[in-house]
Amino acid sequence: MKEKIVKVLHVAFPFLVTLALWRLAVPFWNPAGVLAIIPIFYYSFVRRIPWFTPFAILMCFLLDYQFNSVCLWLAIYCLGYSVNGFQSYIDISRMDMDGALAFLFFIGLGLIVLLIMDFSFANLIRGIWIFAWSAALYLPSCAIFKRVAND
Repeated sequence: MKEKIVKVLHVAFPFLVTLALWRLAVPFWNPAGVLAIIPIFYYSFVRRIPWFTPFAILMCFLLDYQFNSVCLWLAIYCLGYSVNGFQSYIDISRMDMDGALAFLFFIGLGLIVLLIMDFSFANLIRGIWIFAWSAALYLPSCAIFKRVAND
């Protein structure tokens, strides 16, 4: 019985952590739930798991809803998904440091587009903060994700 519960939690972990990060939106630490991009990126591009792609698309819609943007995160996700499809040229799952550079490009592109859509000094500072904070949390999050996967 215990093994069944552990197996169910092991399978559900990527979905639950993504929902939790999206839901735990706090204006300074996790504005609009943007930190949900970390597990979305990791489980979609670095360590693919079954049935996560439709869930990631749904979560990108929800992020767009929180950000009051029209399909921005969804478009960037689809762009990343299509670029990752050219695995003979770009294979994020085989990149160094769990694809940290690809992640920085992924989130940086979204934040630049958000800044262009509504440019102000406050949005510039907010974008820099979100970029730095998500970059600082990406590798520790990947280490936690790997630790959970090895159980």
